[in-house]
Amino acid sequence: MARRTAVVLVSGGMDSCVAAAIACRDHEAAFLHLNYGQRTEARELRSFHDIADHYCVGRRLVVSMEHLAKIGGSSLTDPAIPVSAADLRAGGIPTSYVPFRNANMLSVAVSWAEVIGASAIFIGAVQEDSSGYPDCRKEFYDAFNAVIKQGTRPGAEIAIETPVIAMSKQEIVLQGVALGAPLHLTWSCYQRNDLACGVCDSCALRLRGFQRAGLEDPLPYDRRPVYIRS
Repeated sequence: MARRTAVVLVSGGMDSCVAAAIACRDHEAAFLHLNYGQRTEARELRSFHDIADHYCVGRRLVVSMEHLAKIGGSSLTDPAIPVSAADLRAGGIPTSYVPFRNANMLSVAVSWAEVIGASAIFIGAVQEDSSGYPDCRKEFYDAFNAVIKQGTRPGAEIAIETPVIAMSKQEIVLQGVALGAPLHLTWSCYQRNDLACGVCDSCALRLRGFQRAGLEDPLPYDRRPVYIRS
């Protein structure tokens, strides 16, 4: 029996890599990557292709969403806004939040899914990783699934899958290792392309996940603070 097709949003980061590993077990995967003018755009794109090569994914789509950089409002896309140092106990929405980014990405994914006949869209959203991001919550994806039903042709039957949304970073690391996901090919840093900085929110959450799992993160870091008590 032919496997169902799934569009997999692959940013190049650890969470999307593990989500891709899960998707590839049961689906014929089509990988989607969005460039939106982020500081580490080139490095993330490299990781996207490396992960796609690892899973022998031939169907790939890279889309420019440069309008998000033009809109601004985020330290990821506006060089005038510094990337905040990690504070894993801080509340509120951090400067790295890109306004309504995931809705923009999912809209592209739904369009492509409808064209290629995919029945699922996988995204590596993580509620713990939200750091206050409103578009990383389960409620957001439940609402977007309702939008898909209303806005696609009859019979499309496309649903968003968020397989790691309730996991901690530690659980994601362990799941990735169990699935043989190529975590060494991923990139999570918000601000550097050569060595991961180790001090932005994304690096801190990732490092803490590996530290709690008792494993060494394979990425090269400029600094490796201990976050296990944070």
